[in-house]
Amino acid sequence: MHRLPARGVCRERFLSQIISHLRLRPHGVRLVFSLGPILLLTFYSHAQDTGTAATEFHGKGAALTVIVHDSSGNPISSAAMVKLFRGGTIPAGQTATDHGRAELVAYDLGDFTVVVDAPGYANTQKEVSINANGRVEVDVYLRALSSNSSAVPGRPLLAPKAKKAVDEAFAALAADNLAKAQKHAAVAVSLAPGHPDVLYLQGVILLQQRDWSKAQTALEKATQVDPSLANAFAALGMALCDQGKYDAAVAPLEKAMKLDPASSWDTRWTLARAYYQQANYDQALVMSQTALSSSNGKAPQIELLVAQSLTAVGRYEDAAQTLRGFLTDHPDHQEAAMARRWLNGLAANGKIHSR
Repeated sequence: MHRLPARGVCRERFLSQIISHLRLRPHGVRLVFSLGPILLLTFYSHAQDTGTAATEFHGKGAALTVIVHDSSGNPISSAAMVKLFRGGTIPAGQTATDHGRAELVAYDLGDFTVVVDAPGYANTQKEVSINANGRVEVDVYLRALSSNSSAVPGRPLLAPKAKKAVDEAFAALAADNLAKAQKHAAVAVSLAPGHPDVLYLQGVILLQQRDWSKAQTALEKATQVDPSLANAFAALGMALCDQGKYDAAVAPLEKAMKLDPASSWDTRWTLARAYYQQANYDQALVMSQTALSSSNGKAPQIELLVAQSLTAVGRYEDAAQTLRGFLTDHPDHQEAAMARRWLNGLAANGKIHSR
C-alpha cells in the first residue's frame, strides 16, 4: 500500500502559528484563532414530478447535475432513480439517469439530500448544500450488492498496465520527481479514471502541488469508491487540514486509523493538530505523543505540539521540560527560536520556575 509523502503546508503552517495561537494569562491558556468560515454548497428545488430540469432560474437557483458511478467508478450504464429531498424529508424532485447523469433544478437555497436507487446496488444518499446560483455537479458512488446478501464485493481490479503506471508514479513521488509522477499518473488516468487507487494517486499529486481543494475532491471520490482505502482517508484529512477545515478533517483521519491501526506517524500528527484546533486538548496530547514516538526522530517538531498540548491542559512544567529537550537536541532547528520565545513566555508569565 502506498503511503502519502510526509509533507504539506498543514504541517509547516501549523508549527509557524503556535505562538500566535497561544496567549498566556494568570488562570490558564486562551487560544485565539482566525479561521475563515467554511463555505458549504446548498441546493433547493421545487418539486419536480417529471424530473425535467428547467432552463430559467428567474434570477436565483442552480442547475444540479448528479453523476452516478457504479462500483468500478465509471458512470452507471443501467438506469437509476435520483431523488432530491429538502432537509432530508421533504420531496423536492426526482428523475432517472441517462448514461449515468441526472439533471435537476434548485430554485432556492437550502440543505438537501440526494438519494439514488439502482437495481443491484445499495441505496445511497449524499448530503449537499449550495449558497450561490449557477451550475453544480454532485458525484454519487454506488456499492454493488452480492447476489445473496447485502455484502459489498471486493474492490475493483486494476488492469496490469494501469497498476504499473500507478506504481511508477508513486516511485517517482518517493524520489521527489513530481514531473515524472505526473507523467505516469496521466497514463493511469487514461486507463482507469474511476479506480480508487488512481483517484488516490491524483489526490496525492494535487497535495504535492498544494491544490488542496482539487485534492479533496479526488480523495473524496477515492474513499467513496473504496471505503476500505485507509491511505485515501488519511490524505483526505490532510487536504482538509491544509484548508483549515479541522472539524471536517477529524472523521476521515479517525477512519484511516480505524482501518489501519498501524497508520503512519504523519496521520497521527495531523489528527493531533485537528484535535487541538477543536480544543480537545487531552486527545491532542495523547495523539501527539504517539505521533512523536512512532516518527522515530523523523519530525522532531512534533515535540512542539506535545508542549503546546501540555500547556493547554495546564501542565506547564512538563511543557517547559519538553521545550528544553527540543532545544538541547535540536538547537539549530528552524523552530528553535520560536521554542525559546515560548519557553521565555512561560517563565515571564509565572507558569514555570526560571532556570
